[in-house]
Amino acid sequence: MTVVTDHRLGEPCWVDYAASDLPRAQEFYTSLFGWTAETGGGEYGGYVTFRRDGHLVAGLGEAMEGAQPNAWLTYLLVEDADAGAKAVANAGGTILSPTMTVGDQGRLAVAADPGGAVIGLWEPAQHRGFELVAEAGGLSWHELYARDYAAQVEFYKRVFGWTTAVLGDTADFRYETFGDPDSPSGGVFDADGMLPPGVPSHWVVYFGVTSAADAAARVVELGGTVVRDPWDSEFGRFAQVTDPLGGLFFVHEVPGSIA
Repeated sequence: MTVVTDHRLGEPCWVDYAASDLPRAQEFYTSLFGWTAETGGGEYGGYVTFRRDGHLVAGLGEAMEGAQPNAWLTYLLVEDADAGAKAVANAGGTILSPTMTVGDQGRLAVAADPGGAVIGLWEPAQHRGFELVAEAGGLSWHELYARDYAAQVEFYKRVFGWTTAVLGDTADFRYETFGDPDSPSGGVFDADGMLPPGVPSHWVVYFGVTSAADAAARVVELGGTVVRDPWDSEFGRFAQVTDPLGGLFFVHEVPGSIA
């Protein structure tokens, strides 16, 4: 089991889901991934924390009615949320939610990069981030679908100190990974020619599963939708799905998973 206790600065450290129907979302994800759910007190607005085998994986909160889609949000680790928000604004990003303190857990801000992709900034205190990676029921990858690829890559390099490596640089596949070259945290995909009209740049999350085909079938049983049937690539076997509320995510068949 791969358990992470420290995350690298500027890289994904947490994900949570904004849902218009918390009970339905909680039932779907606990049933699909074998997660357990713990609901916080009133000071946290009923925020739900998911765990797998006792390890932190993700969160769930209530979407603001009419102003927020049912969607996953990726948070990048920062030393200082105020300084991070200022750097975002100075680099051409937009602050959507000013820095706020979350009890004794940490401080956050929510922003949009210059291409319009929404991203969270997290300055940890007691809450250090997700712990289970590259395992069934844990996070396996983070990806930015970029409409303004070059500008967005440069934005993250400037604001979050990313080191990137080119994985592909053709008209059909332009992609850079970020993080330690031997153990990257995620990637940026030039998706301008692939995304439907009106769909902005956005981050997507991948969760590990033992079988992409079984997970896709289970998604349908639980009321979700398979957007793209399981497929094989040189990077693994995947499926693209949505939950019953329309939230998009990927499942990734993780080698060696036993659960």
